[in-house]
Amino acid sequence: MSRPRNKRMDPAAYAEGVLSGDRAMLSKAITLVESKLEEDQLVADRVLQLLLPHTGKAKRIGVTGAPGVGKSTFIEQFGQEILQEGHRLAVLSIDPSSKQSGGSILGDKTRMEILAKSPDAFIRPSPGSGHYGGVTFCTREVMLVCEAAGFDVVIVETIGVGQSEAQVKEMVDFFLLIVQPEAGDELQGVKRGIMEMVDAIVVNKAEKDNLHKAKQTKQQLENACHLLTNRSVIGEIEVLLVSSVEKKGLKEVWKAVEDYFGQITETGFLASNRLDQRKYWFYAHVQKSLEQRFYQDPVVMKKMEEALSEISDAKELPSAVARNLVNAFFKH
Repeated sequence: MSRPRNKRMDPAAYAEGVLSGDRAMLSKAITLVESKLEEDQLVADRVLQLLLPHTGKAKRIGVTGAPGVGKSTFIEQFGQEILQEGHRLAVLSIDPSSKQSGGSILGDKTRMEILAKSPDAFIRPSPGSGHYGGVTFCTREVMLVCEAAGFDVVIVETIGVGQSEAQVKEMVDFFLLIVQPEAGDELQGVKRGIMEMVDAIVVNKAEKDNLHKAKQTKQQLENACHLLTNRSVIGEIEVLLVSSVEKKGLKEVWKAVEDYFGQITETGFLASNRLDQRKYWFYAHVQKSLEQRFYQDPVVMKKMEEALSEISDAKELPSAVARNLVNAFFKH
């Protein structure tokens, strides 16, 4: 006997719960938004439409960096600084998913124990599900739900896989790169493409016994930033020293964030950039919808096997076979 499915609530019930600050309802609404079931997606669209007028007022901050640089420790301490300034903080942390099982560690609530206990903070770990860029496809929609719930600062922590970080840039206002003190050759691992997208760089782990090396790294990064053609929209990319363990440099990072938002709001860049981001995600969702319709089509599923057999002997061009398959899909 199959287990009965959970009954979905009315979209208005989800929206009212989120707007009233009900944390349990907030989690349920996010789970609904993250669901891959088509029925859930339809309900989620209606919930998001109800919440949309209550979004857009938060500072959206992206945090990226290679694994091991201390992103979660930094966010734990930086988040407390943000709370002390009187803000409400939501952290959307993406955990890498296993390619074999699809499972995810989802350990961010244990890595950010102090922050997780605050009534003014909300931490939501989500599985990356193998999606490039270290974000899930619905991270932007989850961010909107958190904004509607009254969180006026939202941090998106990426996996830091170094691929398609542009997707993170297209959903946040301020993009922060975390690095650790490294020697000159090791700094080559910080890809130029990522540096051209960020608005500030934090050299983390600048403790007393590591301070000299951290200062050297800071100088090297500043020199590298001078050579970049695409700099921060407000000028030079700022490089800051931080010790998350010693809780030093965090106020300076928050000041850099506030100064940045002050300038992009005054110049109108914030509004125009968010408009460009909405267009970006419109096209991204068009592509996603087309891919879903294509791969789920029964005729395509059958022809896909035939197409694979056509290219198996290396006598047919994969590009030509793929093009014929897509053309056939739009004709039937």
